[in-house]
Amino acid sequence: ASSLRTSYQRDRDRVVHSTAFRRLKHKTQVFVNTAGDHYRTRITHSLEVSQIARTLARYFNLNEDLCETLSLAHDLGHTPFGHAGEDALNNCMKLYGGFDHNIQTLRIVTLLENKYYNFRGLNLSVETIDGLVKHNGRVINDEKLNSMLGNNFFKNKIDYLRSPSLEAQLAAISDDIAYNSHDLEDGLRAKLYTIEDLKNIPILSKVITKHKKFIKLKGNELVLRQIIRDIINEMVNDIISNTKKNIKKQKIDSIKDIYKSKTLLVSFSKEMQLFDTSIKSFLRERMYFSKNVLKKTNSGKKIIKVLFLKIKKNPSKFIKKNIYQKNNFERNICDFIAGMTDRYAI
Repeated sequence: ASSLRTSYQRDRDRVVHSTAFRRLKHKTQVFVNTAGDHYRTRITHSLEVSQIARTLARYFNLNEDLCETLSLAHDLGHTPFGHAGEDALNNCMKLYGGFDHNIQTLRIVTLLENKYYNFRGLNLSVETIDGLVKHNGRVINDEKLNSMLGNNFFKNKIDYLRSPSLEAQLAAISDDIAYNSHDLEDGLRAKLYTIEDLKNIPILSKVITKHKKFIKLKGNELVLRQIIRDIINEMVNDIISNTKKNIKKQKIDSIKDIYKSKTLLVSFSKEMQLFDTSIKSFLRERMYFSKNVLKKTNSGKKIIKVLFLKIKKNPSKFIKKNIYQKNNFERNICDFIAGMTDRYAI
């Protein structure tokens, strides 16, 4: 260890310096990365998540660096073409252990990034790995982890049934806050729907009523920015008050109590959960499954399928000698495709 940095600072720096992190600049959330300059890419999304997570971590007096590392690393495993790409790759890998972007993140930080003489991966601390393993909470079913990483990959250092740390829980919920509000903004920008269309969503309707009167005076764009800021603010404050309630209710006094807790301590209130689900279903219908977006994502799916079959015919032509394993070459192909940016794949 270096005397300049704690292990969590070092983790964060290793993530930021990784090749996989740089590639996030050319992967988009929803719009294929040829659509326009102001849509979010995964790198700006990850930075936005880490800002929200750090704010929350500081409020709760937790480890900000761990929160930041988990936020910056959480999307490293994403395929090109967003979730459609993930579905396509999972289909290609059906017979060979499947694909999941969260587990791919683990492959990247433990196996695929090679920058050091003495070890493969980034050699991140066990708390960071634990948080990445439990991005969606405790791991009840480890089948996919085993098929993508290998059996007992973590040599029992990670207890799947233990709840994730508060830092990991904060990073995960900050991801939710970021992509709900930002996809909302990107969809409005792309004119897939209007501010009027959002009036029936709980919580959002209050915020819109407050700002609508400024549209004539200030214009759509500025009002939109205010609405998005207010929503993020509402969600952050909701998490703070609700998490405090949960900690009190479950009599959490120590880190052991956090790990033993069967439910996540960091969560939205009932009212905010309703907002979360309604915004997600609105976005699904009006954005992710809108005609234009679907057209692009379907062509993305095709590209992945074609690449997989083409590379499988002659893998050594495409995959570097030193990482090619004969007994596992489908997984090598999968790693290669998952790492591609939208435009490289195209």
